[in-house]
Amino acid sequence: MDEQRDIIDVKGSAPVSDTPQAETSGSSSIPEEELTRITQDVIKSLKTVYDPEIPVDIYELGLIYKVDLSDERLLTVDMTLTAPGCPVAGEMPGWVEGAVRGVDGVEDVTVNMTFDPPWTPEKMSDEAKLELGWL
Repeated sequence: MDEQRDIIDVKGSAPVSDTPQAETSGSSSIPEEELTRITQDVIKSLKTVYDPEIPVDIYELGLIYKVDLSDERLLTVDMTLTAPGCPVAGEMPGWVEGAVRGVDGVEDVTVNMTFDPPWTPEKMSDEAKLELGWL
């Protein structure tokens, strides 16, 4: 049986107060209103995690590549770092897991680290670029 999954759209830099969009791979057992709330809460939680070397949260930096919520409410986060040699490479996934684990409606969390595609400054939101004085 195919497992239905909801992909939380973490691309772009819409304000958290806006309704983030989610795409589904079929009919989901999670009601749309609850999925919207979970999406907003996940994004708020991701925005509490900061790269210690850059004064911008990991969401605005573009370090979160994908967030997947299964019908069983298992949240999988695919993320990267600004560089493979980042001094907090071993700790950052735990920070992300801890941040989203408390979201109501999420039963379990897995964080996967990837470097494909590699992160580039172009992945940053305009908000991040402004904060860093790049705009």
